[in-house]
Formats: sequence, C-alpha cells, structure tokens
Amino acid sequence: MIELLETTSSQIAAEFVRARRKAGSPAMGMVMTLVFVVDEEYAEAAMATARAASREHPARVLGVILGDGRGSPRVDAKVGIGSGWTGETAMITLSGAVTKHPESVVLPLLLPDSPVVVWWPAKAPDDPAADPLGRLARRRITDAAAVPTGKAKAMLRQCDSYAPGNTDLAWTRITSWRALLAAALDQTRAKVTSASVTAERISPSADLLSAWLADRLKVPVDRKSSGGPGITRVALSTRQGDITIVRTDGKLATLSSPGEPDRPVALKRRDLDELLSEELRRLDPDDVYARTVKRMLANAQADSRRTKSAKS
Repeated sequence: MIELLETTSSQIAAEFVRARRKAGSPAMGMVMTLVFVVDEEYAEAAMATARAASREHPARVLGVILGDGRGSPRVDAKVGIGSGWTGETAMITLSGAVTKHPESVVLPLLLPDSPVVVWWPAKAPDDPAADPLGRLARRRITDAAAVPTGKAKAMLRQCDSYAPGNTDLAWTRITSWRALLAAALDQTRAKVTSASVTAERISPSADLLSAWLADRLKVPVDRKSSGGPGITRVALSTRQGDITIVRTDGKLATLSSPGEPDRPVALKRRDLDELLSEELRRLDPDDVYARTVKRMLANAQADSRRTKSAKS
C-alpha cells in the first residue's frame, strides 16, 4: 500500500498505473468498480469484506471515508494492488468542503465502460439513488441490519425510497429461505391459506420474508418473535397440514411437509462477504425485491392507520 497525502484523483489514478507496471500486470482484468462509503471506525472491516468478495468479482475497490466537513478540502489515500487482491484498491479519506462533493473525487477513478456498484456497509442515505455517489451506480447496496439503532425504521426508509438498482443485504440474507420454501411448495402442491414467520423481534430480513410471502401467496402472514438467532421458524398452513422450516441454531434446519418424513436441511447464516458476492453477481434491477418492498411499505402504512384509529 502506498500512502498519498493531500493528493488528487489524477495522482491516485497515476499510482494505480504505476503499481500495475511494478507488479508486471499492465493490463486490467477488472469487471467493475465497487465503491463503499463508511465511517473510519468501520473502514478496515469493510475493506476486508470487499477483499474477500473481489476474489469472485475482480474489481477496482474504492473505499470512501467521509471525515470532518470543516476546514479546507483535503484528500488522502492509500493505494495498492496485489497482496491477495484480484484488482486494485484505494482507501480515500475526504475532509473539509470536499466531503459534500465526494463524487468529484470518485468519478475520475471509475473504470471506463464497466458497471459501478456503491455499497454502504453501515449507515446509508435515506435515498441512495439521490445520493451524490449513488447516482453514479448501477447497483446500490444498503444493509438495514447493520445500523446501530432503528433497524426496522431504516428498512422502511429504504422501502419508501426504492429505485431500480437498489437492494439491501437484509433481502440477500433470505435467499436460501425463499429457495427452500419455493421448493417445498413445488413438492407439496397444496394451496396455502396462511403463513407465519418467527424471528428475533427486530429483524429486517424477517420483515422482508413476511412481505414476500404475503405478496407471492396472497395470504395473511403472522409475524412472531423469538430469541433468534435470526429467523427461527416459517410455517405455511395448508388443508393437508403445515409446511414448516425450523432453524434454532442458525446452521441446520428441519423441513416438515404433510405426508413426508422430516428432513434436515443446511441453512447456515452466511458471512457478509458471501452476501456481497451474491449481490455483485446481479447488476440488473431486482423486480421481486421491488414488489416485496412495495408490499412491506403498504403493510406498515396499514398498521400505522390501524394504530391511529384504535387510539382515536
């Protein structure tokens, strides 16, 4: 890693070229630019996650730390390639007035003619698509479960500001649940009359799973609480009996279907780099996610109206 103090975008770009030549790899084999925006305290963890994801998706990774907005504008960076990376990396710290215009630093560093993904590992803007960096991206990845407080409200804000290309890792966390439930329904072929999702009291993923079931099955879905970890039980009620998936340890689940013996199913809670890698495989808008967040927002608004009506 080469440290550049009080630098510019052109100097960072020149360092990328110099580092490639020094490593004997003048050609670029990267398929995208991954930008993540993070506070300094989370920067190293985010870079480690991006490093793991880059093994599957060679990328130019630009970490952006928005520092103190007071004082004169300043750009510092640490730049490098190799050492376990399949692409290039720069950790860029902005301070002063430039924190209000981070796109002015990032835009010249984007790989030409390749997709751009922006990821907020912790706190994200209320409207990612309107964010100065978010406007540069084809895909914008947030994580409502990673905010320190107000996870449920953070998820609803993302639902309210949804734009094509947005996604949240709370949605990615339920990919395996959705696949297993869909497979179970294909085998049973029984009409579902109601459903329930049991999880930790505050779980954006469980809220999304409930909304997805309600949207796809057109049935009422009861959201229940448990001690976790994560989602612990999903039940689909049919006239032939209940289809249930129970996972109490975050690793192994038991699938029960009417007329069938119980089956153990691997359903491990995945690490952050696995979730990010999954999202980087898909760069087109996720229509299913779009319908799910619309349903989740509608459910929340209906609950709010009922609460107000009950109080009055």
